[in-house]
Amino acid sequence: MYPGLYHVLTTSGFLGAEAVTLLPRVETMVAVFYFGLFAASFDFISGYTGYLSFGHAVFYGTGAYLVVLAANGKVPFLPFDTPFMLLLLLAGVLAIVLAVVIGLVSFRLSGVYFAMITLGFAQVIYVFVRDWSFVSSSPRDGAAVVGPDGAAPPTFDIGVPFVDSLNLAIGQLAGDSVEGLFGVLSFSTAEVSYYMVGLVVLVCYLALQRIIHSPFGRVMIAIRENEERARAVGYDTFRYKLAAFAVSGFFAGVAGALFAGFRRSVAPDNSLFFLVSGDALLASIIGGFGTLAGPIFGRLFDESVREFLSKEGSGGGLLPYLREHLSQGTLDTVLFNGLTVQEAIETFLNGHASLYLGLLFVLFVLFVPNGLLGTLRDRLGGTVASQVSERLSRLRR
Repeated sequence: MYPGLYHVLTTSGFLGAEAVTLLPRVETMVAVFYFGLFAASFDFISGYTGYLSFGHAVFYGTGAYLVVLAANGKVPFLPFDTPFMLLLLLAGVLAIVLAVVIGLVSFRLSGVYFAMITLGFAQVIYVFVRDWSFVSSSPRDGAAVVGPDGAAPPTFDIGVPFVDSLNLAIGQLAGDSVEGLFGVLSFSTAEVSYYMVGLVVLVCYLALQRIIHSPFGRVMIAIRENEERARAVGYDTFRYKLAAFAVSGFFAGVAGALFAGFRRSVAPDNSLFFLVSGDALLASIIGGFGTLAGPIFGRLFDESVREFLSKEGSGGGLLPYLREHLSQGTLDTVLFNGLTVQEAIETFLNGHASLYLGLLFVLFVLFVPNGLLGTLRDRLGGTVASQVSERLSRLRR
């Protein structure tokens, strides 16, 4: 839906320029999908058990590095052309193993001590990978998909493994497109990635929702509300927390694998660094803790604001729009003490998206503490789906 709507609005003569300025690109929406899944996995453990995992990026980075290293033939016993769908599962399983190892130690602590020890584990792994020449051509560099020596780099296909007609490739391959899909449709690579990555994220989200609404999920919420009482009524809270951490790690690993499959590269700073977990925390706070879908909307808000306030060349955005539509006389107008409109635009808009996002974050914490989706649920008196269903049933009567 979105790619078609974006194309129609951005190519229309009436709203074209405004749509390019305001709407996030299709490539940006793909990033919202895979990072939104990572943020949802963060919310799964932090929002539903109350244990903040500041080192959650380690699972995201694990999934990403597994995909790139496997594609480059550097993973023992794993062919470089292993189907991407299998790599997604392997990334999740590897993240589960890592989550269990970290959780066995970390869940002996609680509160800020748990957050700090998970951060410590993540930083140890970050430094180890950053300085390990095996994963890249030189220490501290990232790794790109180049394929093993003498072989072309593989594509990353989402669909049914080993059935070529039921697979579509994702990734940032400029100029590639899928012509005549199903004999009728034609999509660009970005649009194919949007639908296929979105499909995987949707399945993962529904699985997380099913777990949350299961008896296991109810115990997680009980731990968040009052862990001592949950333990008093007979629940082994340590095992439940460890299992929740493993589930969260699995979906974070899948998200990291999708990230590497789309970007076809990975670096320690964009996958393992603690600020990646900070971005998930930001998305959760903006969207709403303990809502699962909220972090996805929070990431959409984050990415939209960043793109809107981005430098020229990074999409549409406000800066190139003002440069194009303001006359030279307006740009040369002096505002204060020799400062022209053009200089003010360059000074206060060019590349300062993070500054304004920080201010918005403070405002959210102060005035919208439950986040976008959490506040909407409070106003409606329940989840959006349940309220819509209830009101539709009233209309039928």
